[in-house]
Amino acid sequence: MIAFATLAACASPPEPDAQTIYLVRHAEKASGQDPHLTIVGRARAEILAAELADANLSAIYSTDTNRTRETAAPTANAYGLTVLPYDASNLDTFANMLRATPGNILVVGHSNTTPELVKALGGKPGAPIVEATEYDRLYVLTANGRRYRTELRSYGN
Repeated sequence: MIAFATLAACASPPEPDAQTIYLVRHAEKASGQDPHLTIVGRARAEILAAELADANLSAIYSTDTNRTRETAAPTANAYGLTVLPYDASNLDTFANMLRATPGNILVVGHSNTTPELVKALGGKPGAPIVEATEYDRLYVLTANGRRYRTELRSYGN
């Protein structure tokens, strides 16, 4: 019994003020120059909001495209937050800003930039995102000192 209590004490959950950053690629999109989400994509965006209902988000970031803003919108509405734009062309600077921002954060990006941002934060991006079909990957990066522990989840399936 004492050994179990010792193990339980060692395996304590993250501190209450530990930061978690959630990163997703935008949901399913139509075609075109700056496409909007499809019906399926809008449904997935709503599912994302439900998935993150208890995440205690304090900020939501999105690139300045219709598909990313529309993916972020249901979650932002649920939290009463404004979706803040970020520039995906300088991910190292953005990663440093995220590290310095208190609280839990959602970042909505693209199939090519989201794994790169995970890497810039010190996380593990896993296999490349399949451009044509993979819209359900949710990265959960939890601060562990100056490094982030990476958890890969799937949502909306």
